[in-house]
Amino acid sequence: MVKASQGLRHKTRKMLSKSVRERGAVPRLSLLMIEYKVGDKVHIVPNPAIHEALPHRRYIGKTGTVIGRRGRAYLVEVYVGSKRKVLMVVPEHLRPVQPGS
Repeated sequence: MVKASQGLRHKTRKMLSKSVRERGAVPRLSLLMIEYKVGDKVHIVPNPAIHEALPHRRYIGKTGTVIGRRGRAYLVEVYVGSKRKVLMVVPEHLRPVQPGS
């Protein structure tokens, strides 16, 4: 028996798929034009049509803090349990945290 692959997108069929009405590769431009500043809170909500800098499934749905930039991508600090993780995420996979939520 051959062992199944445990790749980066393992067990993400539902998590990394769009609903029928949002299919297509073009993200909303209003979300791409947001400039995040250091200290801003962001949600990690991946767009599965864009594979560049796609965060690992462990971080999907997490909220983090922007701590810097690397080119077009943002450095986002996220805590998993008590451990601090720094992710490089492009703006296609980020959403701003609305005040009061």
